[in-house]
Amino acid sequence: MLVATSREPSGDPATLFSGERSPNLSLTDITVSIPAKRSPGTVQWPKKLPPDPDKEFAVIRAQSVSRGPEARKWFSQHNSNGQVLVFVHGFNNRYEDSVFRFAQIVHDSHAEVVPVLFTWPSRANVLDYNYDKESTNFSRTALEEGLRILADDATVKEVTVMAHSMGTWLAMEALRQMAIRDGKVAAKIKNVILASPDLDVDVFARQWWELGKAKPKITIFVSQDDRALKVSRQISGGVDRVGQINPAAEPYRTKLEAAGITVVDLTKLKTDDWLNHGKFAESPEIVQLVGSRLVTGQTLTDSDVSLGETILGAVNTVGQAAATTMTAPLVIAGGKTPPRQSDQTDAILAGETK
Repeated sequence: MLVATSREPSGDPATLFSGERSPNLSLTDITVSIPAKRSPGTVQWPKKLPPDPDKEFAVIRAQSVSRGPEARKWFSQHNSNGQVLVFVHGFNNRYEDSVFRFAQIVHDSHAEVVPVLFTWPSRANVLDYNYDKESTNFSRTALEEGLRILADDATVKEVTVMAHSMGTWLAMEALRQMAIRDGKVAAKIKNVILASPDLDVDVFARQWWELGKAKPKITIFVSQDDRALKVSRQISGGVDRVGQINPAAEPYRTKLEAAGITVVDLTKLKTDDWLNHGKFAESPEIVQLVGSRLVTGQTLTDSDVSLGETILGAVNTVGQAAATTMTAPLVIAGGKTPPRQSDQTDAILAGETK
């Protein structure tokens, strides 16, 4: 994969980049070894250094790539079909956490894509939620610049942006900036996948509107039992988070259908993630769905999505209609917000990592 980051170099070859911020965008060519004997949806995190490649995920190559001709050469060597998948991680992630998680997603999804990871400065500490949130603001222009470079590359046919948790804020803000700066989102950015989005519903409505008329196709993974987002909702003024909504309830259903946004409800899906915050990556069926359908921009419907017996009937989709030009700002949430959730332990926030 090609890893782009707004993190400060750590000076340590074992970690490469820290959680501090850098004004310079750095690129690294990284190869990850994945154990042959493992269950899809899982990451065998290294217990010590150096890792054991037979049992654990391991970085076996990491080489700095300069911007310009060297980066274009990397793309020419790895770009077989013009499909690019850009992944933006969530809160509480070290550099290596995001590398291994993205490697797992690409490997298990069988997606025929050029994998590009954008990793922003996270201190990977549950108590640094606000620092991480400000780091996404800090990184908006860097991600926007990276997406524009991809869209301008003649060998790139289509770009899918997939973001998780707090990273969905960064992804939407970068696309919004591009739309404001250029008058539209680059035409090659066809699909946007938002997994467990830690996004205020009112803010998302404004972001969606400001993407302009020619919007990418947007798919959202939600789960009403997401414990991490319950805490985020509590510390964010009691406003619903997009990743926790019930898409079948009003006013969400009508607004989502009018906007042409597809929502996949994973509430009934059970994984080993006790926080229910990383279902999209830990469910083999869902991550394969990402690779086989969503990356290529195919629309999901209840009748044509085959997810296997383990989750068949547990997934609801809404918003199959194609996005149409809106004549007024989309307002997803109206009226009073529901009562705030009861107090949760700070430890729940740790789930926005692995």
